[in-house]
Amino acid sequence: MDTRKELKTLGWIIAVFAFVFFMPIADPRFRTAIDATLDLVQWYAQEHVILCLLPAFFIASTISVFVSQGAVIRYFGANAKRWLSYTVAALSGGILAVCSCTILPLFTSIYKRGAGLGPAIAFLYSGPAISILSIILTARILGMELGIARILGAVLFAVVIGLLMSLFFRKEERAKKEAQMNLTPPPETRPVWQTAFHFFTLVFILVFANWGAPSATDTGLWRAIFTGKWYITGAFALLLCWSLVRILRLRAAWVTFGALLTLTAALLANRFIPDPRLVPLVPMVVAIAALSVILLYDRRNPENREWALASWGFAKQIMPLLAAGVVTAGFLLGSTHGDTAIAGIIPNRWIEWAVGGNSLLSNFLASFTGAFMYFATLTEVPIIQGLLASGMGKGPALALLLAGPSLSLPNMLVIRSVMGTRKTVAYVSLVIVMATLAGFIFGNWC
Repeated sequence: MDTRKELKTLGWIIAVFAFVFFMPIADPRFRTAIDATLDLVQWYAQEHVILCLLPAFFIASTISVFVSQGAVIRYFGANAKRWLSYTVAALSGGILAVCSCTILPLFTSIYKRGAGLGPAIAFLYSGPAISILSIILTARILGMELGIARILGAVLFAVVIGLLMSLFFRKEERAKKEAQMNLTPPPETRPVWQTAFHFFTLVFILVFANWGAPSATDTGLWRAIFTGKWYITGAFALLLCWSLVRILRLRAAWVTFGALLTLTAALLANRFIPDPRLVPLVPMVVAIAALSVILLYDRRNPENREWALASWGFAKQIMPLLAAGVVTAGFLLGSTHGDTAIAGIIPNRWIEWAVGGNSLLSNFLASFTGAFMYFATLTEVPIIQGLLASGMGKGPALALLLAGPSLSLPNMLVIRSVMGTRKTVAYVSLVIVMATLAGFIFGNWC
């Protein structure tokens, strides 16, 4: 019998028992924190998992299965030209409308395919930080100054943090560089344009399916796209069907049957589900289930089955850690989304008091708190708008914008499982420190 293992098990049993035994269930703050946890978990499941994470798993597995290792190494590898790799990584967030959790399977995929640490980190940071949607919304609601400062800071952060991470862990990067010099990638299985078409079709489905609602006074392009977002998403879904048949060589009858099932599910959901927020979830689940079954039972190309299994692999690796992180974040920091604001065990007024003014401490607390909070795509803007109305300084607001969307407790847990504790601590520390300094400088300048 392994004594250490048994003692560890006993310790966990005692810890859980003690927590349950001494839970202050009569304390109103504790009950409110439990309510906030459940509210955040339900909102995350309804608004984020099906429309964001599940498509992201398929996008990530597209990289790991269909994008050759040679292509990843050519643009992101340790031997790639720095100006090229960091430019592609830092600007990639402009294409993706993703949050700190949705970016994780994409980051994991390119990192495991041989991307250098610096470019991979630049991609990890920029993905949630500089999407076109978030920058437009920031400038429109929080002011042009904050919008410009956010985009400049996010691009600069992505490059600088990537370079610093590459410098800090240069021995490991040197070993990867030497290994890739002698690597002979296998030949491409299909033309690059076909892989790119398939990949970006999935990306656009993700982007338009999650296109955020415009402000009440907006009558421009944003509202027009939001009004027709599901028609646009459906058009890209048809392009995906074409890609499945012509590029992946799946049976046309199977793909057609899956598309008809999805259309039927959409019509029935629109007819029988009263909550319009939940209607899109049904056809998305049916579409993903149909695609998964078609891929698993395809016998023409083993890559197709591998695509489904790789998506499942990402889900198994990432989902449990995200769930644990969302529960913890909800309990500690509460649930804030839409018109809902439920305090966690840490009162919101403490946070609002701490980030007033423009001292180094207030900027640090804003970036530190934002790093552990969870922000879904675009939700950071109305949250910061409320904090500014409560007395938050412009400097801490920028610090929160630069640290919050790209980090979260769930995000940190997954990153640690991918690249280890040391690299995760270094990355998180760099984001917090740089956001603090940027907020302090911006607050004094404005």
